[in-house]
Amino acid sequence: MPSLPPAVAEIRRAVRTALAALPVPPATVIVALSGGADSLALAAATAFEARAAGSRVQSVTVDHGLQDGSDRIAAEAAAKASALGIEALVERVVVTDSGEGPEADARAARYEALRRIARREGAPVLLGHTLDDQAETVLLGLARGSGAGSLQGMAPVRVDDDGTIWTRPMLAVRRETTRAACVAEGLEPWDDPHNADPRYLRVRARERVLPVLEAELGPGIAEALARTAEQLREDAEAFDEMIHEIIEDIVEHAEAGISVSTAALAANPAALRNRVIRLVVQSEFGVGLTRAQTVEVARLVTDWSGQGPIDLPGCTAARVGGRIVFAAR
Repeated sequence: MPSLPPAVAEIRRAVRTALAALPVPPATVIVALSGGADSLALAAATAFEARAAGSRVQSVTVDHGLQDGSDRIAAEAAAKASALGIEALVERVVVTDSGEGPEADARAARYEALRRIARREGAPVLLGHTLDDQAETVLLGLARGSGAGSLQGMAPVRVDDDGTIWTRPMLAVRRETTRAACVAEGLEPWDDPHNADPRYLRVRARERVLPVLEAELGPGIAEALARTAEQLREDAEAFDEMIHEIIEDIVEHAEAGISVSTAALAANPAALRNRVIRLVVQSEFGVGLTRAQTVEVARLVTDWSGQGPIDLPGCTAARVGGRIVFAAR
């Protein structure tokens, strides 16, 4: 009996581990399938592993309608999934302009479609992001200077408030491995021209920045960036437990929102104080604060000189006596 190609074995092992880690064995699993090498290798591995675990497999290919022939490309991806024994679905979406850029708008439409189908099927969604994608995400977060949160990269598993489960089995798998797996299994992936378009920041990070770092600093940069993300996520989980314990003691509901004790905030280190402020606003009003906005709110605690309310996304922050009151606008 011929041995299993190493690339195929690695991805199947990653999928098997991810499925076993789900809180409940799923009756159905959904694979987000673009037709590229990463998602195609993931679909093939999931078809094998999920069937072995007794789960039904469905692929969802989202047609954004942004390229000529996008319907044909989506149909070809679905046909490849069907050849693997997967129930293949093509979902056409309308991409609306939010001002965030075409890449972000397409991603939002894609994830909304996946979420809708996942909720209908009661199924987790498997995403084909690799270690290389993780490294690029961390590098871009570092370039933005947006703090440890963005440097945590993509979580291996995320459960949304509506119960949707997103899992990324291949965050420890290199992109070259997914291509090798496709070759070994006789699968022909589609190469999205957007993935080579230097107008996109991620493409420039992939094609220009990371190769220079590898050449100048030595091999292993992508792995190091992915390890950084993993370590920061571990730290953040521990930090979040501490913050929730603090919040229980210092937060009270106010007439139009929520309030926090200034004395308790002042007694904590700046890192904890800023995290409490961000988490309170995120939890109560569903918006994220920038670093500058967070520091400005913290000044109501550490540098109080009678300044008035601060306008924030979706709310205001004001010092009232010994408390910071966050009120809906």
